[in-house]
Amino acid sequence: MTRIALPYAAPDLSALARLLERALLDHQVTHGRLPGHVEMMNLLARGAGHRNLQALQAAAHAAPRPVAAPADDAWFDAPALEPAGDPAPPAAPPLSAHARKALDHFDPEGRLARWPLKLSVQRLAMWVLWTRFDARRVYTEAQVNQVLKAWHLYGDHATLRRELVNHKLLARKSDCSEYRKLTVEPDEEVRALLKAVRAPARRHAPKPSRRPPRVPPVAARGDQA
Repeated sequence: MTRIALPYAAPDLSALARLLERALLDHQVTHGRLPGHVEMMNLLARGAGHRNLQALQAAAHAAPRPVAAPADDAWFDAPALEPAGDPAPPAAPPLSAHARKALDHFDPEGRLARWPLKLSVQRLAMWVLWTRFDARRVYTEAQVNQVLKAWHLYGDHATLRRELVNHKLLARKSDCSEYRKLTVEPDEEVRALLKAVRAPARRHAPKPSRRPPRVPPVAARGDQA
Protein backbone atom coordinates (compact mmCIF):
# COMPACT_ATOMS: atom_id res chain seq x y z
CA MET A 1 0.00 0.00 0.00
CA THR A 2 1.42 3.38 -1.02
CA ARG A 3 1.88 5.85 1.81
CA ILE A 4 1.64 9.58 1.14
CA ALA A 5 3.46 11.96 3.46
CA LEU A 6 1.04 14.49 4.92
CA PRO A 7 2.27 17.57 6.83
CA TYR A 8 0.58 17.98 10.20
CA ALA A 9 0.58 20.90 12.62
CA ALA A 10 -1.61 21.62 15.65
CA PRO A 11 -1.72 25.22 16.89
CA ASP A 12 -1.99 24.18 20.56
CA LEU A 13 -0.48 20.91 21.78
CA SER A 14 -2.23 21.09 25.16
CA ALA A 15 -5.63 21.60 23.52
CA LEU A 16 -4.94 18.70 21.14
CA ALA A 17 -4.08 16.40 24.06
CA ARG A 18 -7.27 17.35 25.89
CA LEU A 19 -9.35 16.82 22.74
CA LEU A 20 -7.93 13.31 22.30
CA GLU A 21 -8.38 12.50 26.00
CA ARG A 22 -12.08 13.38 26.01
CA ALA A 23 -12.75 11.85 22.59
CA LEU A 24 -11.18 8.52 23.58
CA LEU A 25 -13.16 8.45 26.83
CA ASP A 26 -16.43 9.26 25.07
CA HIS A 27 -15.80 6.63 22.40
CA GLN A 28 -14.95 3.98 25.00
CA VAL A 29 -18.10 4.77 27.00
CA THR A 30 -20.52 4.90 24.08
CA HIS A 31 -19.04 2.18 21.83
CA GLY A 32 -17.27 -0.09 24.30
CA ARG A 33 -14.01 0.14 22.36
CA LEU A 34 -11.31 2.59 21.36
CA PRO A 35 -11.51 4.43 18.00
CA GLY A 36 -10.22 2.59 14.94
CA HIS A 37 -7.42 3.70 12.62
CA VAL A 38 -9.56 5.94 10.39
CA GLU A 39 -11.45 7.36 13.38
CA MET A 40 -8.16 8.30 15.04
CA MET A 41 -6.97 10.06 11.87
CA ASN A 42 -10.22 12.05 11.79
CA LEU A 43 -9.71 13.02 15.45
CA LEU A 44 -6.17 14.21 14.70
CA ALA A 45 -7.50 16.21 11.74
CA ARG A 46 -10.08 17.90 13.99
CA GLY A 47 -7.34 18.68 16.49
CA ALA A 48 -5.52 20.56 13.73
CA GLY A 49 -8.64 22.62 13.01
CA HIS A 50 -10.05 20.62 10.07
CA ARG A 51 -13.45 18.98 9.75
CA ASN A 52 -12.05 15.51 8.97
CA LEU A 53 -9.11 13.71 7.33
CA GLN A 54 -10.28 14.55 3.81
CA ALA A 55 -10.35 18.25 4.67
CA LEU A 56 -6.82 17.99 6.07
CA GLN A 57 -5.61 16.27 2.90
CA ALA A 58 -7.27 18.92 0.73
CA ALA A 59 -5.71 21.70 2.78
CA ALA A 60 -2.26 20.16 2.40
CA HIS A 61 -2.50 20.57 -1.39
CA ALA A 62 -4.12 24.00 -1.31
CA ALA A 63 -2.57 27.43 -0.82
CA PRO A 64 -1.47 28.16 2.78
CA ARG A 65 -4.25 29.57 4.92
CA PRO A 66 -4.81 30.25 8.64
CA VAL A 67 -5.81 27.19 10.64
CA ALA A 68 -9.51 27.31 11.50
CA ALA A 69 -10.83 26.64 14.96
CA PRO A 70 -12.81 23.40 15.42
CA ALA A 71 -16.60 23.36 15.48
CA ASP A 72 -18.34 24.51 18.66
CA ASP A 73 -19.80 21.06 19.17
CA ALA A 74 -16.40 19.32 19.31
CA TRP A 75 -15.59 17.24 22.38
CA PHE A 76 -16.37 19.02 25.62
CA ASP A 77 -12.93 19.75 27.01
CA ALA A 78 -11.37 20.81 23.73
CA PRO A 79 -11.06 24.61 23.79
CA ALA A 80 -10.96 26.54 20.54
CA LEU A 81 -7.59 26.15 18.80
CA GLU A 82 -6.50 29.68 17.95
CA PRO A 83 -3.93 30.45 15.23
CA ALA A 84 -0.53 31.49 16.55
CA GLY A 85 -0.14 35.21 17.07
CA ASP A 86 -3.82 35.93 17.64
CA PRO A 87 -4.70 38.21 20.58
CA ALA A 88 -5.71 36.56 23.82
CA PRO A 89 -9.45 35.80 24.10
CA PRO A 90 -11.51 38.14 26.30
CA ALA A 91 -11.80 37.25 29.96
CA ALA A 92 -14.73 35.03 30.92
CA PRO A 93 -17.71 36.82 32.49
CA PRO A 94 -17.95 36.43 36.26
CA LEU A 95 -20.02 33.57 37.61
CA SER A 96 -23.49 34.40 38.86
CA ALA A 97 -24.54 33.27 42.33
CA HIS A 98 -26.47 30.33 40.86
CA ALA A 99 -23.55 29.37 38.61
CA ARG A 100 -21.19 29.35 41.60
CA LYS A 101 -23.57 27.02 43.43
CA ALA A 102 -23.80 24.78 40.37
CA LEU A 103 -20.01 24.66 40.09
CA ASP A 104 -19.79 23.46 43.70
CA HIS A 105 -21.85 20.40 42.72
CA PHE A 106 -19.13 19.16 40.32
CA ASP A 107 -15.88 17.50 41.33
CA PRO A 108 -12.51 18.61 39.84
CA GLU A 109 -12.93 16.07 37.01
CA GLY A 110 -16.24 17.63 35.95
CA ARG A 111 -18.53 14.92 37.32
CA LEU A 112 -21.81 15.84 39.03
CA ALA A 113 -21.28 14.84 42.66
CA ARG A 114 -24.81 15.43 44.00
CA TRP A 115 -28.23 16.50 42.79
CA PRO A 116 -28.91 20.24 43.29
CA LEU A 117 -31.96 21.14 45.36
CA LYS A 118 -32.78 24.46 43.64
CA LEU A 119 -34.39 24.38 40.19
CA SER A 120 -32.20 27.25 38.98
CA VAL A 121 -29.05 25.29 39.87
CA GLN A 122 -30.46 22.07 38.40
CA ARG A 123 -30.95 23.87 35.07
CA LEU A 124 -27.31 24.95 34.98
CA ALA A 125 -26.09 21.48 35.94
CA MET A 126 -28.05 20.00 33.01
CA TRP A 127 -26.16 22.28 30.61
CA VAL A 128 -22.85 20.82 31.80
CA LEU A 129 -24.11 17.28 31.17
CA TRP A 130 -25.45 18.39 27.78
CA THR A 131 -21.86 19.10 26.69
CA ARG A 132 -20.98 15.41 27.20
CA PHE A 133 -23.05 14.44 24.15
CA ASP A 134 -22.22 14.76 20.45
CA ALA A 135 -24.83 16.44 18.24
CA ARG A 136 -23.69 14.35 15.26
CA ARG A 137 -24.71 11.08 16.91
CA VAL A 138 -27.96 9.23 17.54
CA TYR A 139 -27.96 7.52 20.95
CA THR A 140 -29.92 4.59 22.27
CA GLU A 141 -31.26 4.87 25.81
CA ALA A 142 -28.55 2.49 27.00
CA GLN A 143 -25.85 4.68 25.45
CA VAL A 144 -27.31 7.81 27.07
CA ASN A 145 -27.22 5.95 30.39
CA GLN A 146 -23.55 5.01 29.83
CA VAL A 147 -22.56 8.62 29.24
CA LEU A 148 -24.46 9.84 32.30
CA LYS A 149 -23.04 7.09 34.51
CA ALA A 150 -19.55 8.20 33.54
CA TRP A 151 -20.28 11.84 34.43
CA HIS A 152 -22.10 11.66 37.76
CA LEU A 153 -21.26 10.03 41.09
CA TYR A 154 -24.47 9.25 42.98
CA GLY A 155 -26.20 6.57 40.88
CA ASP A 156 -29.33 8.26 39.49
CA HIS A 157 -28.81 8.38 35.72
CA ALA A 158 -32.55 7.92 35.08
CA THR A 159 -33.39 11.29 36.68
CA LEU A 160 -30.59 13.01 34.78
CA ARG A 161 -31.77 11.53 31.48
CA ARG A 162 -35.34 12.65 32.13
CA GLU A 163 -34.28 16.15 33.18
CA LEU A 164 -32.13 16.63 30.07
CA VAL A 165 -35.27 15.94 28.03
CA ASN A 166 -37.44 18.16 30.25
CA HIS A 167 -34.98 21.04 29.83
CA LYS A 168 -35.08 20.53 26.04
CA LEU A 169 -31.38 19.71 25.85
CA LEU A 170 -31.96 16.16 24.58
CA ALA A 171 -34.77 14.99 22.31
CA ARG A 172 -36.11 11.45 22.24
CA LYS A 173 -38.60 9.41 20.26
CA SER A 174 -41.88 8.58 21.92
CA ASP A 175 -40.78 4.95 22.35
CA CYS A 176 -37.40 6.06 23.83
CA SER A 177 -35.53 4.18 21.10
CA GLU A 178 -33.49 7.18 19.96
CA TYR A 179 -32.01 10.23 21.67
CA ARG A 180 -30.39 13.25 20.05
CA LYS A 181 -28.54 16.24 21.43
CA LEU A 182 -30.47 19.40 20.58
CA THR A 183 -28.60 22.35 19.10
CA VAL A 184 -29.31 25.19 21.49
CA GLU A 185 -27.40 28.38 22.30
CA PRO A 186 -26.25 28.75 25.92
CA ASP A 187 -26.64 32.17 27.48
CA GLU A 188 -23.82 34.14 29.10
CA GLU A 189 -24.44 32.64 32.55
CA VAL A 190 -24.19 29.10 31.16
CA ARG A 191 -21.08 29.90 29.10
CA ALA A 192 -19.29 31.22 32.18
CA LEU A 193 -20.17 28.04 34.10
CA LEU A 194 -19.00 25.73 31.29
CA LYS A 195 -15.68 27.54 31.10
CA ALA A 196 -15.25 27.28 34.87
CA VAL A 197 -16.03 23.54 34.91
CA ARG A 198 -13.41 22.76 32.26
CA ALA A 199 -10.72 25.09 33.64
CA PRO A 200 -7.39 23.19 33.88
CA ALA A 201 -6.59 24.75 37.26
CA ARG A 202 -9.76 23.24 38.71
CA ARG A 203 -8.95 19.75 37.44
CA HIS A 204 -5.59 19.81 39.18
CA ALA A 205 -6.83 21.40 42.41
CA PRO A 206 -5.80 19.45 45.54
CA LYS A 207 -8.58 17.30 46.93
CA PRO A 208 -9.75 18.21 50.42
CA SER A 209 -8.42 15.92 53.13
CA ARG A 210 -10.96 13.72 54.92
CA ARG A 211 -8.72 13.38 57.98
CA PRO A 212 -10.06 15.40 60.93
CA PRO A 213 -7.88 18.29 62.07
CA ARG A 214 -5.39 17.49 64.80
CA VAL A 215 -6.47 18.87 68.16
CA PRO A 216 -3.54 19.71 70.50
CA PRO A 217 -3.73 18.04 73.90
CA VAL A 218 -5.12 20.08 76.74
CA ALA A 219 -2.37 21.17 79.11
CA ALA A 220 -2.56 19.90 82.68
CA ARG A 221 -3.36 22.46 85.33
CA GLY A 222 0.12 22.27 86.74
CA ASP A 223 1.65 23.08 83.35
CA GLN A 224 -0.29 26.28 82.84
CA ALA A 225 1.66 29.46 83.50
